[in-house]
Amino acid sequence: FVKLNIVFEVRFNYSNMSTKSALVLVAEGSEEMECIISVDVLRRGGVNVTLAGLKGNEPTKCSRDVVVVPDKSMEEAIKCGPYDAIVLPGGLEGSKSFAACSTLGDLLKEQEKCGKIVAAICAAPTALKAHGIGLGKRITCYPGLEKELVDSYKYSEDKVVVDGNLITSRGPGTAFDFGLTLVEKLVGTDTSCSVKKGLLL
Repeated sequence: FVKLNIVFEVRFNYSNMSTKSALVLVAEGSEEMECIISVDVLRRGGVNVTLAGLKGNEPTKCSRDVVVVPDKSMEEAIKCGPYDAIVLPGGLEGSKSFAACSTLGDLLKEQEKCGKIVAAICAAPTALKAHGIGLGKRITCYPGLEKELVDSYKYSEDKVVVDGNLITSRGPGTAFDFGLTLVEKLVGTDTSCSVKKGLLL
């Protein structure tokens, strides 16, 4: 019982290290590594992260059958906003759901209008295009999907691309770089380097 209390205190203090906030979305078919690594790295950086389900707060099956339990539904999370960053993991089916959701589109447009961070990895930049986010900026995405984006963006093969407040990345293998870049933008280089060191990267 004493040990449980100690763990609770550590987690409580850890979550309040930063006043910065991030909203990470998840949908059926989202890529689980990109989702979980983004949440984990941001929380290690002291960012207050909300994981929100696109269609409620029920357990959500990701692309490789890993089940993720959101903190809130997207609708509930929006009421708790605004957020300093909105993050979209990839996964083809999840990204299609992001692209088809007008509520998410409105949220992303408001985020962009306010000059706050919008981040997408893997297939999720296709959802940004569907909602008209960051048009004309430099981006990257999962190899093969660039043909859907080159008419609206300047494509790069860099692991992570930052153009103003738009951050994009390539896929599961670049998820740590993606998360660390978000920490750097939100909290600072020192914190990002500290998190990277702790991850043995």
